[in-house]
Amino acid sequence: MLNEDKMIDLAELFKIFGDSTRIKIINVLLYGEMCVGDIADKINMSQSAVSHQLRILKSSKLVRCSKCGKEVYYSLDDEHVEKIFRLGCEHINEI
Repeated sequence: MLNEDKMIDLAELFKIFGDSTRIKIINVLLYGEMCVGDIADKINMSQSAVSHQLRILKSSKLVRCSKCGKEVYYSLDDEHVEKIFRLGCEHINEI
């Protein structure tokens, strides 16, 4: 059984997945590393809105970034993020 601190951490993790814009970003990053401009184009949002959501995802350790010159590229932090996303998709497809 989880202790109180772990339950709070888990609830916070699921809150991050509770935003459709962040879900769109995670969905796009399933296909590989991208810069903010490319992500914004794919989900039809402004770069500033995408950057804001990427900061939240990064601080939650769901995405990571790497720099190449002046460009910053984002990717999913690890395979757990993809597993959580795919399990959620499997669950909603059963409904």
